[in-house]
Amino acid sequence: MATTTAGRWEGPDLLLDVRVQPRATRDKLGDIVAGRLKVYITAPPVEGKANAYLRRFLGKQFGVPPSRIEILRGTTGRDKQLRIPSPKTLPPTLQALS
Repeated sequence: MATTTAGRWEGPDLLLDVRVQPRATRDKLGDIVAGRLKVYITAPPVEGKANAYLRRFLGKQFGVPPSRIEILRGTTGRDKQLRIPSPKTLPPTLQALS
């Protein structure tokens, strides 16, 4: 099982720790800070919109349908842990995980 400070493999699935910055000027993946991948999204943190948007954004980044990405912890906070099942691609920030 390979690990980095932001994520680890659990079988074919990636458990990823993120820190979300809602209402950003653009969507992007940032650096790993304090053991979490910084994710900037333009969606506001209102009524679950940011979580749905986060799943869609990460789905595109990892080549996984958004409906398959599961938020394990942190649904109401900025720090979250997600399960990304069998990612097809890894963003450059996470290449050390492969």
